[in-house]
Amino acid sequence: MVQIGLLYDQLRPDERLIIEAAKRKSVDLHLYDTDEIPFEVTGKSDGLNADVFLQRCISYFRAVHLAATLETSGKTVVNSYDAMSVCGNKLLASLRLSQAGIPTPRTMLAFTEEAALNALDKLGYPAIIKPVVGSWGRLVAQINDPGTARSLIEAREYMHPLQQVYYLQEKIKRPNRDIRCYVIGDEAVAAIYRNAPAKDWRTNTALGGEAETCKITPDLSEISIRAAKSVGGGAFGVDLMETENGLVVHEVNHTTEFKNTVRVTGVDIPGKILDYAASQAKK
Repeated sequence: MVQIGLLYDQLRPDERLIIEAAKRKSVDLHLYDTDEIPFEVTGKSDGLNADVFLQRCISYFRAVHLAATLETSGKTVVNSYDAMSVCGNKLLASLRLSQAGIPTPRTMLAFTEEAALNALDKLGYPAIIKPVVGSWGRLVAQINDPGTARSLIEAREYMHPLQQVYYLQEKIKRPNRDIRCYVIGDEAVAAIYRNAPAKDWRTNTALGGEAETCKITPDLSEISIRAAKSVGGGAFGVDLMETENGLVVHEVNHTTEFKNTVRVTGVDIPGKILDYAASQAKK
């Protein structure tokens, strides 16, 4: 029987669903609390007993450092270091999507206040500013005019240097919702609409967005699978927007929460993730 190691820093409802699925499917699942374990970097004996590791740490920086350490010692991690390092950095993900010819919002990069304001003039208002590393819609803002832009950017000049990597996007004309499609391996397994709460344009369920079942059409399946493959393949939540010219991908998420999707669609996402992880251990 394949042994799967679940790496976590917090047991959210999503990880608990994985544990329940493992019991239901009689999967040999080992739990590893990364708060408590030191990981061997320069040697081979670390006492971690698993054929494949399922990376579920919330912290992006913890996840990529741990995946790099484990993969260098010959272990298989889902998702891989390469996939997580790209998905966790919005700029790198935009580059991969663009290189693969996948429709994605026009994006500009700047490193100073004046360059960022210049970029916004080129993009036009309204526009979106996002941190290159971050989740749950935090520090994401819509910029409606140059005055607001200058105020927001001046404030970020006093934040961590990572916030001075200005990642700026055009504002896509879309319904007040987006789509999250779950891709596991070569299959789009489930999708939801994320409806933005009243008086907000952000759709994140962490900010009050409401999940609703979304039918997986051939177009949605095709573009979502292409997006997942562009970042290395694995188990991902692909975020898309509906436009007059078709679907546009704006993010690919590497440690995706899925509890709301399971609730509204009934799809056994945690079971499918375990099946995929086991299939990777056999390679």
